[in-house]
Amino acid sequence: MRSSLARPALFAMCLSLACAAPELLAKKKDKDLASTASEQKRAVHALNRLSFGPRPGDLQQVMAIGVDRWIDLQLHPEKISDSALESRLAPFRTLRMNSREMVEEFPDGQMIKQVMEGKRSMPSDPAKRAIFQVQIARLEERKERKAEATAPQEAAAPRREPEMPAASETAKTAEEIAAAAAARADSAGSVSADGNAMSASDRPMSASAGAKPTPADDAEARRLEDRLYADLEVQKLVDLPPDQRYKKVLSMSAEEQVAFADALRGGNGQEFLTGLDPKQKETLLAMNNPPGVVVDELMQAKLLRAIYSERQLQEVMTDFWFNHFNVYIGKGADRVLLTNYEQNVIRPRALGKFEDLLVATAKSPAMLFYLDNWLSVGPNSMQALGIPARPSGPYRYPRFPRPNPNAKRKSGLNENYGRELMELHTLSVNGGYSQRDVTEVAKVFTGWTIDKPNEGGGFKYEPRMHEPGPKFVLGHRIKPKGEDEGREVLHMLATSPQTAHFISLKLAQRFVVDEPPPALVDRMAKTFEKKKGDIREVLSTLFHSPEFWAEGTYRAKVKTPLEFVASAVRATGADVDDAMPLANRLSSMGMPLYGAQPPTGYSMKAETWVNSSALLNRMNFALALTGGKVRGVKVDAVQLAGGPPPPSDAALTLSAMEAKLLAADVSKQTHDSIEAQIEPPAKLVTPPQDAKTQQDKTKPAVPRTPDANMIAGLLLGSPEFQRR
Repeated sequence: MRSSLARPALFAMCLSLACAAPELLAKKKDKDLASTASEQKRAVHALNRLSFGPRPGDLQQVMAIGVDRWIDLQLHPEKISDSALESRLAPFRTLRMNSREMVEEFPDGQMIKQVMEGKRSMPSDPAKRAIFQVQIARLEERKERKAEATAPQEAAAPRREPEMPAASETAKTAEEIAAAAAARADSAGSVSADGNAMSASDRPMSASAGAKPTPADDAEARRLEDRLYADLEVQKLVDLPPDQRYKKVLSMSAEEQVAFADALRGGNGQEFLTGLDPKQKETLLAMNNPPGVVVDELMQAKLLRAIYSERQLQEVMTDFWFNHFNVYIGKGADRVLLTNYEQNVIRPRALGKFEDLLVATAKSPAMLFYLDNWLSVGPNSMQALGIPARPSGPYRYPRFPRPNPNAKRKSGLNENYGRELMELHTLSVNGGYSQRDVTEVAKVFTGWTIDKPNEGGGFKYEPRMHEPGPKFVLGHRIKPKGEDEGREVLHMLATSPQTAHFISLKLAQRFVVDEPPPALVDRMAKTFEKKKGDIREVLSTLFHSPEFWAEGTYRAKVKTPLEFVASAVRATGADVDDAMPLANRLSSMGMPLYGAQPPTGYSMKAETWVNSSALLNRMNFALALTGGKVRGVKVDAVQLAGGPPPPSDAALTLSAMEAKLLAADVSKQTHDSIEAQIEPPAKLVTPPQDAKTQQDKTKPAVPRTPDANMIAGLLLGSPEFQRR
């Protein structure tokens, strides 16, 4: 290890490499890949485009079965076993829940408040009860603090401001608090010899934890004492078997569970969760943030699929379509609706018919909630006019509906979905539609709503919200027929030549270059129309085109942060025990998972992601990953270098890692820059003169063992690895 490496010089070198990427790669003059490139280079190109990057051994596997056959296999993911990934996803129970079950097991603030106010009954299940108890206790505490803060000053009893204690007195107070907490941990929070929790009446009293009251002025000290006590209690329970540990927490009082949940956030949290089964872990984590458990498992699953799935093209396309039909996870109910949206709406249709995908997203509660269509009410609908619903049977609008003058009008036509449907999902911004078309499409989709969204309900068509009468969209007259009006408009848009061109353009931008050749896009669009929007057929046209294999496409696409992180983990063969630290790194790189607020999603173009700050963040991540500084992720850099044993020659180590991480496709400038960092010129060291002999001796520097971690990190941060 070179602990003395100058970090500023290192980062300057890395930054210069990254900033020089366009010039370096522009100088590469390879011949046309389709005709003269080696099979290895074709395999590397296919792996970089159809997957999240090659893993150790993937290149040899693709070459063994043939590039074209591998591509065809990826186009048919149902033929590929993914059992290894499934075992990694097995602990995430929320992936197998519907939205309603998620809300019940991991309640949001609204449901917690309903139980708190008695509008819902407290669950009888001990695990669910613990979650509610902690959240209710915290709500009550916040409510009390708010009441105290807003209380009139004159109502408060006059008191003399306490004098500030001396520094020595403050230290003594802290020691007393710690001693009191330790005493409470030894007595009040004990466990009997058989591992069962002791009741409050069984606990011995401590002298230091006596009946000394805590005045209001010492509230902060009391909270510190409780936290120290809880920390000690958590540490003590860690030594118990997992089941007893879990039962002990469930048997605590609400106050103790709140303190425990706070302590679980600290350094002992991961250790305490070790050995618990998935449901037990989820319950304890949910005591701090119930909806957060759903979000964390969704994010971890996305990263694990990108890293470990054998069905790589399906995962790439799932990410592509999610970005195309973007939904923001930070908008209320979408925290629990997104799992179903990605897993059951997008992924199964990622390589199917575009119209099927379009209809499924239009009916998805996640999309309806995100773009507010579930609230859209026709101005002349029964609901807006206050016309009561008929007791039974289908309602038929009278020719001249009579509004109820005493009813409160609820007219709220929302155009969000109508606009994004045409601008972003189908026709494109230049698709030839007008503002009137947007309004008419919005009227068509009135009544497409959600049955109790905050309770995880599904799609529901509500006739009373629907705008009556005919609509006119893109020159076509849409006859009044309720829900079927929406299906007719979706079919019209899905089969439009403008849609075929727009979708083909975006696919070419993802898989070829930021500005794809118009001839390629036109051929893809023709396939789209001829095959009725079959995405698999459109991609087949793309992957078998000369443009896909042309010289300008090789390593021509800058990776997004997600692509970079996933490809780096895959390239190193890392073992991921906890993917949340990777998700956190993505947030720091400007691409939080499911975190694009606008419906446009994240950009696929280089201009968005190429800047000095972003590239430096990537280099920091690469060095942290290979240096073992990313929690939950283990990388064996020695193995990457050809060991064990650890490598002894820096030049051989660099060559070995270039072959494994980049298929030896590294420019001379990148190679020389890294080599200069890991193997500087030998220096002569003059030792201090001996007082007795006064002899001036010199000796060569001791050879330095190459730092495999740093070499791997520098290669992952190189211009070549930044591109795919």
